[in-house]
Amino acid sequence: MTEGMTIAAPPFAGKLEPAADPAWAGWYHWSGNDPFEDDVGPFYVRRDDRGVVTGFRPVARNCNAHGSIHGGCMMTFGDFSLFMIASATGEEMSGVTVTFNCEFVGPARAGQLLEARGDVIRAGRSLVFARGLITADGEPAMAFSGTFKRVGPKLGA
Repeated sequence: MTEGMTIAAPPFAGKLEPAADPAWAGWYHWSGNDPFEDDVGPFYVRRDDRGVVTGFRPVARNCNAHGSIHGGCMMTFGDFSLFMIASATGEEMSGVTVTFNCEFVGPARAGQLLEARGDVIRAGRSLVFARGLITADGEPAMAFSGTFKRVGPKLGA
């Protein structure tokens, strides 16, 4: 298998649907109810031979006054990625973010492919700790780590 080759099945069990945009063939969109993420994104997820990877191709509306991707947009993508990375064990994780830390380590611009990969540091009964790195066309753009508290499906119901 070629490195980075997509695995045809969804990356984990949960609210995932195949991406409708042909440019994202082989990727999945989380179909849960998160209007803010949907407005900032769309964000995608897939599994390849290296594990779970999230993807996003920002546009001009995601930029700040300097022409770089807005830090808040990057953090939103990182937060989405945190949950997708944690779900890599096989089942969708549901929760709320408790902490989110990041370091902006390089620029990201509209049109670049942003991808995030990471790992779970510890997954307890209540709290999950994970970290990751977002790249822009393969170059490091933002390192992140965070903690989220698992919650059941009643949240927001």
